Amino acid sequence: GVALGAWPRVAMEASELWVGFVGAGRMAGGLVRGLLQAGKVPASNILASAPSDKNLDAWRELGCRTTHCNLEVVHRSTLVFLATKPHILPGVLEEIRPAVGSHHIVVSLVAGVTIQTLQRLLPPWTKVLRIMPNLPCVVQAGAMVFSRGSNAGDEEAALLKSLLSSCGLCEEVPESYIDIHTGLSGSGVAYVYLFAEALAEGAVKMGMPGALASRIAAQTLLGAAKMLLETGEHPAKLRGDVCTPGGTTIYALHQLEKGALRATVMDAVEAATNRACDMAKD
Repeated sequence: GVALGAWPRVAMEASELWVGFVGAGRMAGGLVRGLLQAGKVPASNILASAPSDKNLDAWRELGCRTTHCNLEVVHRSTLVFLATKPHILPGVLEEIRPAVGSHHIVVSLVAGVTIQTLQRLLPPWTKVLRIMPNLPCVVQAGAMVFSRGSNAGDEEAALLKSLLSSCGLCEEVPESYIDIHTGLSGSGVAYVYLFAEALAEGAVKMGMPGALASRIAAQTLLGAAKMLLETGEHPAKLRGDVCTPGGTTIYALHQLEKGALRATVMDAVEAATNRACDMAKD
């Protein structure tokens, strides 16, 4: 295996890092695009496996290597991302287990599969981390959290963070937060799309063309989010700044309060989090 002392150097020189993806679906594709666009890893160092060519064609267009053999991915990579569907994962782990060495770093993107389960199904020395990305990773504006297993140290965490920060916000958290992150951010992008659609429809109702209304709604969301991140202010403070006495905004906010927007959104995050917990138990 590779001496651990070599890892920080590998993190600096990504051209020496060999990255494998077992499973080549949408999430894996989003991550790989982030890595490539940030220049973190050359496409020729990336190998992806999937049962059919349906998903792999897109990877080939990016310049990545592809295979139908999961074992080949493990043999030819140091950093292995597991990105299969949850029900397929146990079989895949059984298949790749003999090839996993102490030099491998195994990172699971699989929803609902705990670090404990991963460690049980892989050799006892395996360095395991678990990440939960969200779809905007595809445009390098993702929100990801990750947790480390008992054998993954600071070097592995630092390597993963340096790679994934090219895909958006990346935070290390206790594993118990991962289901909450799923409800807040994994599913949360859909709540925002619903809100964006409703904003634009309101403008259409008042006479603005739909395509223009949609663009303005999207830019409004982007700008609001950017101000939150860059000012670090509490949302309530920024919201207050927009409300002039007797002005348009406070009239609108009164309607949102009547519709219980806040309580409804809190309920949504709770429902998605609980569902993520339930899926982990199955």
